[in-house]
Amino acid sequence: MVAALQQDYTKALISRQDAVMLDYVVKLTKDATSCTPEDHARLRDAGFNDRGILQITLIAAWFNYINRVADALGVGRDDGAPA
Repeated sequence: MVAALQQDYTKALISRQDAVMLDYVVKLTKDATSCTPEDHARLRDAGFNDRGILQITLIAAWFNYINRVADALGVGRDDGAPA
């Protein structure tokens, strides 16, 4: 299951709740301004409350932020450039 999840979560055997959460996280990652109240309603319908939605949003946003910082600074990149 882990390999399928890493390759394409939409083809992995995961719960509906996890799929809805990951759909939201992907949308947030690609363009956070495209997230709408309908996305939040879908999360609620999948069983998340407002606190859960906030936590999902904050964690995804933090990972996006920290990865962009690391990418900009070349952290973990072995291209010969000084860090």
